[in-house]
Amino acid sequence: MITKRTDFENELERIHQGLAEINGNALALPVDSAKVSRLAYLQYQRASLTGDLDALNDADATLDHAIRHLGPSGDFYFLKANIHFKLHRLNDVEQDLQLGRDLLLSTPGRALKADFDFQKGRYQAAQEEYEALIAEERTWDALARLAHLHFKMGDLEKADRLYDEAADELTAKEMRHYSWLELQRGVVDLSQGDYDKARRHYERSERAYSGHWLVDEHMAELLGAQGKYEEAEAFYRSVVERVPRPDFQQALGELYISMGNSPEATKWLDRARTGFLESAALGEVHYYHHLADFYADVDEDGPEAVKWARKDLDLRRNFSTLAALAWALYRAGQFSEAKELMDEALASGAKDARLFKTAGKIYQAASPNGKGARYLQMAAELNPNLNNFHVHR
Repeated sequence: MITKRTDFENELERIHQGLAEINGNALALPVDSAKVSRLAYLQYQRASLTGDLDALNDADATLDHAIRHLGPSGDFYFLKANIHFKLHRLNDVEQDLQLGRDLLLSTPGRALKADFDFQKGRYQAAQEEYEALIAEERTWDALARLAHLHFKMGDLEKADRLYDEAADELTAKEMRHYSWLELQRGVVDLSQGDYDKARRHYERSERAYSGHWLVDEHMAELLGAQGKYEEAEAFYRSVVERVPRPDFQQALGELYISMGNSPEATKWLDRARTGFLESAALGEVHYYHHLADFYADVDEDGPEAVKWARKDLDLRRNFSTLAALAWALYRAGQFSEAKELMDEALASGAKDARLFKTAGKIYQAASPNGKGARYLQMAAELNPNLNNFHVHR
């Protein structure tokens, strides 16, 4: 029986073929700009498609080689900035944007700078730049960026409409992008506890671009939230086999907690903790947010959660990192500082059921004036299924 290859497999094979054709030759002196650019881009594509964050360093090293021999091309630094953004190395992103020749004058550079502002909590600046870019040229990625901002700020109707408009800008050849947009629309529905709508988007995502582990990972969360634990387990098992990252191992471990399977939960959560800590020991910052969450909600170790949450906040002061530190301080019994940070997080204007639930618990502990109960009620109104299984994105 011949099994039809998936879209994911076909694209990955094309990337590997491209790498096989140019690898080795592209780094030879004198450096050929076109060849070295293609090598770095294919390495970046392979790492992004497979979810292998360590492999991003291959592309970064190729770009360093190119810049050393060819100078500070805006294209080279744009790709470096994207790599560093994926790894949460925001100080490096800022430097890349400054060093790339005319990068901040280009449309891609401006879009990335707006993403940087978003991560730094400068939401108004990010929104204005996204809107300016859309006014100049209506591209799917600019619309998707603005949609994501409105999703985080709680305007879910506008977010969904913008994602829909972004899909209209795609061509028939850009099915992986369409698939990704469908995933984002599903996440918007999941945040409201609307499982049927989320599932329809995830199924469209799979039909548009088959075989991607990212779709399986989203489907696993949805099935877990619906209490379909055995199906969710099968999806998560497949995902951690293909992409053995600690964040997915944590999700599988927490699913086993929901299933009441303590031995399996302990096994996977131990692996996740080890993976997070090994990454941090190498000087990587990507998993700081996960470490804060892991120690706050899995180990319920307040002081350790505070340690990692403060490191993450030093990198990027936004409503999410503020709320993470506030929750860690709550776990550590430091309610006064937790309340101050939660006040700042809410002042951003963000509206999210999990943010409001966290706020409710902190306000109840810090000041029994009824404010906590109001936030818990608001959280339940935004997502009636808030207490079901979920992952931390």
